[in-house]
Order: sequence, then structure tokens, then C-alpha cells
Amino acid sequence: MKPLSLRLAKGVALLAALVLVSSCGLPRSGPNKSEIFAGSVMREGDAFVLLVDDRVNRIASVTPALGFAESFVNAGQLGSDTISPGDTLSLTIWENVEDGLLVAEGQNATVLEEVQVDGAGFIFVPYAGRIRAAGNTPEAIRRIIVEKLNEQTPDPQVQVRRLAGNGATVSITGAVGAQGVYPIERPTRTLAAMLAAAGGVTVPPEIAQVTVIRGDHSGQIWFDDLYAHPGHDIALRSNDRIFVEQDRRSFTALGATGTQNRVPFESQTISAIEAIAQVGGLNQALADPTGVFVFRNEPEAIAQQLVGRTDLQGAQRVVYVLDLTGPNGMFMARDFAIRDEDTVYVTEAPFSQFNKTIAAITGTLGQTTAAADTLAGN
Repeated sequence: MKPLSLRLAKGVALLAALVLVSSCGLPRSGPNKSEIFAGSVMREGDAFVLLVDDRVNRIASVTPALGFAESFVNAGQLGSDTISPGDTLSLTIWENVEDGLLVAEGQNATVLEEVQVDGAGFIFVPYAGRIRAAGNTPEAIRRIIVEKLNEQTPDPQVQVRRLAGNGATVSITGAVGAQGVYPIERPTRTLAAMLAAAGGVTVPPEIAQVTVIRGDHSGQIWFDDLYAHPGHDIALRSNDRIFVEQDRRSFTALGATGTQNRVPFESQTISAIEAIAQVGGLNQALADPTGVFVFRNEPEAIAQQLVGRTDLQGAQRVVYVLDLTGPNGMFMARDFAIRDEDTVYVTEAPFSQFNKTIAAITGTLGQTTAAADTLAGN
């Protein structure tokens, strides 16, 4: 039988362990369900805490769509023969007289090679003067030159050709096969065709975003949508700037999940179930499947619909509650769309805290008992 002093020492150690654990907070990954609910506007906080159901899903699962404005969509394709500033033309002029204005003696034609269209869109032709070229076709320019020269030489014949090198160009940068400045030519008059000419995209197509900047306006579209929906493709204009980048949206996963991290989107849309799976699922040893929360700042219009109030002003803090154990819990989580900058948090199950308490007590008790045994042996 153990000496009374040793049994007394172990009893004192157990009591001390209980006092120590009860007075000190045990380590945990974040707030529990009660603490989150206490942050509701109905209690002592400033967040709206909402249980996710079909109605909430219809209102909250709105994902911003990418697409071009009408000014982009309605812009017609540039004609393949339309001259632009920066184009280079070749002019051949025939005259039906021996002593012509432009044709040298003994010849019947003169060639004006590499006539540059200036920045204002004009070219200069001797004896015809300054002629507007930009916006016209080679045929229209030919008629203008003939009309100008016809007053000075009888029945002149003129040929106008555009040389290689188109003045209408676009710049392409970002995640493409070959960045650079590309001419708008017959095969590359649309956005999809121009991206193909630049070697396509070098990031996963499903998360590639394409931005087109035209003057003071810009539009953005998913790369996949250019091919899944051909009607979304647009005609290009000179000086368009095209930028391709990988989707920069992300969400944060915290709590009793497989990993706690900032997680980039891997597709255009991600549901709550997919978000949890993307971080390794629920931690089987810690997670409480009845306590999956999504923290989000909702725009005023959506927040008013969610809570049925019209007096809200500005973005509102909203906490969505997902109970995966409910009759339709998995379906609700599958239909709930995660948005950029969301925080997905999984609470710890009550038994995990109990286990931590027991582990802390037994660990503390074991150390104290060893110390008591040492003292009793002295």
C-alpha cells in the first residue's frame, strides 16, 4: 500500500492540474460557435449571422460576370483594305503624254515606293498635293489622285497598293506565348484570332483572364468564354492593349481544416464544398461539421435582400453558417458560391477541447506525480 504522503501528493497534483487547466485557456485554432454567434447584431456584435438555405443561396451565390460593354461588342471589324496612319503605300502612275508631270522621259510610268501615311492620316503626292489616306481604301485613294492629276495631265492611270506592314497594331502582354506588337491583318482582326497569333495563353485556360484597354475604356473576359461563346469575341481597333493574366482571386481557409492557408481559385466558380476539399477537407480529429462558417463583406444591395431591411448603408459584415450534418447540408454547401476574399472557417468539435483538457491534465499530473515520487523517495 502506498504511503499516505505519496497518495496525498498525487491528490494535490490532480487538484493543481484541474485549477491550472481551468484558469488557463487551452490552445485552439479560433473562436467556437458560441463566440461567433455572440458577434451577431442580435446580440453584442455588428455582423449578420445567417443559416444558409435555398433563399440565402439564391441571393448570396452571385458571382461577378466578365464581359465586354456594348461599345466593344458593337464595333465592326476593320476592313482588310482600310488604310490607317502608319501604313506604307506604293503608287504607280502612268501618263499618256511624252512630257508628263511625273514620268521621266522615255518611260511611260513612275513608281513612288514607300509612301508613308503620316500620323494625321495623310500622304503627299507631287502635283496632287496632300491627300487624306487614313480611313480610305486603296481604290478610294486611287480615285482621289486621278481626280487631282486629271486637271494637269490627260487621262492619268494610277495604281495604289499597301505594302507589308500595317499601321493598325495592337500590343499584347502578360501570360501569352509571345508578347509584342502585332498588326491587325485579315486573319487577326478579332481578339481570339490575335491571341492565337501571339501563341495562346501560358496559364491554365480555365483561369485565364483577358483585358482589352481601348482609350479610356476597358473590358475583361474569361479566355474560355471566347471559345465557348463565340458571340463574346470582339473586333480589334488600332492601339488596343491586350493583357492576359491568371485569375488573382483567392479565399482564406482557417480552423479545423486539412491546411490553413490563402488559397487561389482553381476555376471560375468554387462552391463551399470544393473550397473545403481544396484545403484537404475537414480535420477528422478536430472539425465540427455543424460549424462551418464563411465570413464576407456583402455589398449594400445584397445585404438588404438577405436580412429584409432597407436602412442598411454600405457594405455589411455577414457570417454564413453551414451545417454539413443537416438533411440538406451537403447540398447547401455544394450550392453556396465562394467569392474573392472570403474566409472559410471550420470550428473545432466540443470533444476535441475535452481531449485537449484531458491531455493537459494527464500531462501536468504525470509531471507533478513524478516530482512527488521523487520527493517521497528522498
